[in-house]
Amino acid sequence: MTKQAKSNKSSKIWPQLLDRQLSTEESVELSFFVPKDLDYFNGHFPNAPILAGVVQLHWAVEYAKEQFSFVDRTVKNLEVLKFKAVIVPGQNLQLVLTKKNDEKIIFSYFSNKGQHASGRIVFEPAF
Repeated sequence: MTKQAKSNKSSKIWPQLLDRQLSTEESVELSFFVPKDLDYFNGHFPNAPILAGVVQLHWAVEYAKEQFSFVDRTVKNLEVLKFKAVIVPGQNLQLVLTKKNDEKIIFSYFSNKGQHASGRIVFEPAF
């Protein structure tokens, strides 16, 4: 499946979604290609561009909302954030999202280089 992730958004700020695999009802793996022309690489850093942690976090939150029907939920807290290896233009990535309960999602970014980032997103309770 090759399509632009978040097709209703600008193609300059979202990775290209290559595949989606549902492991269980509580876990999904999204495979991406990180295009070289993402707006986020402009100036970050001129001769050695990397994907900022805040962008990785933004993607994890938005895809968690989409995959687990949390669309109207807001983030309450972020826990145990770890950024271990940089993400560069032209890289293939996997984002694993796991729903631990009705408010908490665990995310991890991986590539053939190992784990890049991980953490927990805590959403406000649904009413």
